[in-house]
Amino acid sequence: MITRSLLKEEIDKVKDDYLEILYKLIRALETPLNSEKFFIPKETEILNWNVFIESTYSCMADDPIYRDEQDQYEIREDIK
Repeated sequence: MITRSLLKEEIDKVKDDYLEILYKLIRALETPLNSEKFFIPKETEILNWNVFIESTYSCMADDPIYRDEQDQYEIREDIK
């Protein structure tokens, strides 16, 4: 199990160049996971997404997207 003292010992080993990044990581972890800053989809939202995908999958099968033939490029002089 990781204890605070073990974590502090490891922090003391971090090079000074990385202290700002480490500080930002620690600050980010202080925010509770249920905060509005983080998006954690609820089970109903995931189910709604699945329903959306199932209802729209192959909805254009009768009218597929196609690409017209490409026009010919103009022939130009060589660059010397």
